[in-house]
Amino acid sequence: MFASVTNRMRYSMALVGCAILLAAMTACDSGSQSGTKPIIKIGSKQFTEHLIVGNMYALILEDAGYTVERKLNLGGTAVVHQALVSGELDMYAEYTGSALAAILKLPLQTDQQQVYDTVKREYDSQFKLTWLDPIGFNNTYAIALPQAKAAEMGITKISDLKGKAESMTIAGSQEFLSRADGLPGLESAYGIKFKDSKGMDSGLVYQAVAAGQVDIASGNSTDGRIAVLNLVLLEDDLPFFPPYYIAPVVRQDTLAKDPELATVLNKLAGKIDEKTIAGLNLQVDDEKKEPADVARTFLKENGYIK
Repeated sequence: MFASVTNRMRYSMALVGCAILLAAMTACDSGSQSGTKPIIKIGSKQFTEHLIVGNMYALILEDAGYTVERKLNLGGTAVVHQALVSGELDMYAEYTGSALAAILKLPLQTDQQQVYDTVKREYDSQFKLTWLDPIGFNNTYAIALPQAKAAEMGITKISDLKGKAESMTIAGSQEFLSRADGLPGLESAYGIKFKDSKGMDSGLVYQAVAAGQVDIASGNSTDGRIAVLNLVLLEDDLPFFPPYYIAPVVRQDTLAKDPELATVLNKLAGKIDEKTIAGLNLQVDDEKKEPADVARTFLKENGYIK
């Protein structure tokens, strides 16, 4: 009898102990879940400026307590966009003009606010993606040639290429050579036709035109090597190229999990102008610094991260 009572007491105490342990584990798990920020997967394209900007956003998020998974240097516009839509990424920074022409394939527009409003609206309705606030600079496509050659030929603006382009070879990235906001659209808009075109890595076009391997090149207006190599950018006098203001583009389901994410990412809104980003680009392209190091130094020096 006494043995039976003792066994029942031991059994009851074991049940109480298990219940207490389960409750404690549940409480701990609940607390950890409520206090955990989501892991943010950040991507970028394959050129200097995009690597710098991608690292900037990764560092700002880490400074705010987020865990960041970097998937930088993924590829061109279409590749990175698809990674975002599929959920492989949570965010990356995109240019308004690239979104308008390469992703949405809409007619080109030249008004900064109109282009931003268009891509913001269409990305929301078509892809469930949210455009946050632009960083501040406009990195538009630009047509460059050596200053001495421009002076010799009397070329200061793109329309001056009429009657001259037919004897010139132009270099550009593969995206520029095929996109509506690139070479095909440019030739159509200005009524010109280059003799030939050469596709190459965007980092090599400036050296190619400076060395005389090609006559003229497409590049990016915020590239610091333009001044270093004594190149001149032709005025887009129509104008043809749309604005290319860069801003974070984020999955809506990611923002729903943590609305504070938008506030953190918008810390850079309107903070970086063309001169500043050109200087940062030059540190990587000319001084051979790592994009992550350049991004970190800039953010620390300007008080964006600790």
